[in-house]
Amino acid sequence: MSVFALGLNHTTAPLDLRGRLAFSPEQMAPALHGLRGRLSRILPEAALVSTCNRTELYVAAGPEPLENMVRPAIDWLAEQGGISGGQLLSHSYVMEDQAAARHAFRVAAGLDSMVLGEPQILGQMKQAVRLADEAGTLGTTLHQLFQRSFAVAKEVRTSTEIGAHSISMAAAAVRLAAQLFEDLQQIKVLFVGAGEMIELVATHFEARHPKAIALANRTLDRGERLASRFGGEAIRLSDMPDRLHEFDAVISCTASTLPIIGLGAVERALKARKWRPMFMVDLAVPRDIEPEVGKLSDVYLYTVDDLSAVVQTAGEKRQAAVQQAEAIIDAGVQSFAHWMDQRAAVPLIQALNRQADDWGTVELARARKALGRGEPPERVLEALARGLTHKMLHGTLAELHAAEGEERNRLADTVARLFLRQGSRGGEGR
Repeated sequence: MSVFALGLNHTTAPLDLRGRLAFSPEQMAPALHGLRGRLSRILPEAALVSTCNRTELYVAAGPEPLENMVRPAIDWLAEQGGISGGQLLSHSYVMEDQAAARHAFRVAAGLDSMVLGEPQILGQMKQAVRLADEAGTLGTTLHQLFQRSFAVAKEVRTSTEIGAHSISMAAAAVRLAAQLFEDLQQIKVLFVGAGEMIELVATHFEARHPKAIALANRTLDRGERLASRFGGEAIRLSDMPDRLHEFDAVISCTASTLPIIGLGAVERALKARKWRPMFMVDLAVPRDIEPEVGKLSDVYLYTVDDLSAVVQTAGEKRQAAVQQAEAIIDAGVQSFAHWMDQRAAVPLIQALNRQADDWGTVELARARKALGRGEPPERVLEALARGLTHKMLHGTLAELHAAEGEERNRLADTVARLFLRQGSRGGEGR
């Protein structure tokens, strides 16, 4: 069994391409069922991790050559996004076995994130594992890979300061807004969506005491619950275009597959505002705000990729924490590789046990017949021991006799280690 990871992230693919290959939680199970139905013969285990910064397919498969497994996986993933396999390949990465495990561990620990050490990815990976398990595509090998990645991530977070020396996306959004507006207490802020990211950004903005906060969401009840936490107003998503002009800052992060804030709506809002500037942050993948909005002279639009430069801070202390985290990950990778090696020997161990059971069954049957004929028990036991010993050594001795030269020397060393081990007469106390 081997493991490989196929994916693209914020360092290899532009935002719009990541958007085309993003999977919502509701899309995961149907996608995995489709993959299993199409490639189950060569790709028996699969899990999808999809966030605003990455889409990754993790696969555990049999002894087929890597290229025989990767190409069908690339074609399937490209098909999901309506792009060619070549286009996907030019923006993706493929990692196998230890490299795949290292990548999964680094992702879980937040070392591969746009915001170093950010904790959200761990929850997203756990959700991906749960969805793969529910879809019936997880399997023993991927279960081990992800459970070990979660354990490594926990150790990194408790043993290092990996998350202490960088700012979050939410803090970056507030920092950018403060560069545009002289006083954040004088602005009105609209949040679009009611998920975890919006909750985080709203918390950071609320700490700066803006003049007013409003939250627009497709489900009004959920929007009202979150808005009440920040002393804000909840509005229906359908009413947002008519009220857009009221807000100086707009931060959006929904699970919509299409933009929900269009160029026309923003143009009308600017006109109503008499061209006073608007600060807009689109944290969604795929985009919530049409990219053309960024070309308007009175709009300052930032995407998740635009925020990446803001969050890369804290130099030397951060690098020291990274080095500590990488050491923990190295140990985790070695442990997983050892588990994989042991697992590779399981079929041989099972075959040896079956063979020993078969030999024992044959010799016991022969012994019972001898006892039934009245032969002395001592002689029967001696014959049983000789028969089992002969069966155990016959193949080994035949190989030794057939081997020649250096091959025979190597085989002799192996046989000596297996059958002439010191202390084989019993343990202490016997």
